[in-house]
Amino acid sequence: MKEDTAVPAAETDFALYEAKFKALADKKRLQIMHELTQHGRVCVCDLAEAMDMAQSKLSYHLKILLEAELIQKESDGVWNYYRLNHIEVNRLLSEELCCVFRSSSGCC
Repeated sequence: MKEDTAVPAAETDFALYEAKFKALADKKRLQIMHELTQHGRVCVCDLAEAMDMAQSKLSYHLKILLEAELIQKESDGVWNYYRLNHIEVNRLLSEELCCVFRSSSGCC
């Protein structure tokens, strides 16, 4: 008899939220997101200067934010530009997430 190895949907959702909140749980990454909020589309070279951070270290933080889908990357020639993913950030700050911690009768 074969066992069912499928992961319950709730567990998958929890893992996705965990990755997003881990990405947010860092002061430098929050500062990067703030810079993107203030300036919109920002070249990685300008972001490195604004953050006073080596581009290699900045790339590490950007990768985490990208994997969590909190920012978006756009390539233009040899330059990469980043912007905040407002849809995903708003979703994290919305009632949708709060519903995870409410009974179904008190949810959205």
